[in-house]
Amino acid sequence: MNYSNKKKHITMTKKTATKPIMEVYDPAMCCSTGVCGPDVDDRLADFANDIKWLKAQGFEVKRYNLGQEPEAFKSNVPVVTRLQQEGTGCLPMILINGDVVSESGYPDKATLVRWLHIEEKSTTDAKQNQSFTSNDCEPGSGCC
Repeated sequence: MNYSNKKKHITMTKKTATKPIMEVYDPAMCCSTGVCGPDVDDRLADFANDIKWLKAQGFEVKRYNLGQEPEAFKSNVPVVTRLQQEGTGCLPMILINGDVVSESGYPDKATLVRWLHIEEKSTTDAKQNQSFTSNDCEPGSGCC
């Protein structure tokens, strides 16, 4: 391993130690959030808003869609192992700092707050966020 790789690893470790990194492995959906089209699942809309709020709080959230980014699934050992054992029924799968914390459903905001150790005062800001509707998608997502 050369010095540049070591430096990169150290930087990633520091970032992880500062704030947790959350990864979401979604089932195949029409767009990156699943919040598009005429019949939007309310839980997906709520989760998209929760992710938007987490990012505004400075958390790194990576979201992968099985239909659009299958390589991300293949390259993550815990994810591909569960997919081989259970099939897509284990999705969505959520990891924090590489550890699986949830399978087969989207957590509510209170659960995310608990997992990420967010101070309660930050959760009151959530009502000020814009909401996704069935006609909205994240900018640049290529949705709808």
